Amino acid sequence: MENLLGLLRIHVERGVNLAIRDVVSSDPYVVIKLGKQKLKTRVVKKNLNPEWNDDLTLSISDPHAPIHLHVYDKDTFSLDDKMGDADFSIGPFTEAVKMGLTGLPNNTIVTKVLPSRQNCLAEESHIVWKDGKVVQNLVLRLRNVECGEVELQLHWIDIPGSRHL
Repeated sequence: MENLLGLLRIHVERGVNLAIRDVVSSDPYVVIKLGKQKLKTRVVKKNLNPEWNDDLTLSISDPHAPIHLHVYDKDTFSLDDKMGDADFSIGPFTEAVKMGLTGLPNNTIVTKVLPSRQNCLAEESHIVWKDGKVVQNLVLRLRNVECGEVELQLHWIDIPGSRHL
């Protein structure tokens, strides 16, 4: 607890063009892991373009640790099928939070993160000032699967008495 920097709220918005793992569809859900923390969205039945709109919150003590995202197909009688995975870093996001911005016009782009071989971004990701806070929208292309993307939005939550970024 003494090493805690703050909380990262991950809004898992939707999946796009996810892989088929059952006969004609899938029952997908997302698992997000950071160190020993593991959080999971709800299952959306029979949908390859699910709208989760779930908020998951991770406690952050190391802003450079990678966050792992896995998509699974819920099965009733067997182990859940893997539908792809992706990793992302919050380094650029925490750097933007560290700037201590205030009073900017809504939707001002603070910085951009470009897709590369080192990240799983499907497109350029903007870190923006929105409604008085720093927000990052991500579209992650899933690896180890034939197709699929997951859309996320990141928000930082300061905790009174925590270490500062």
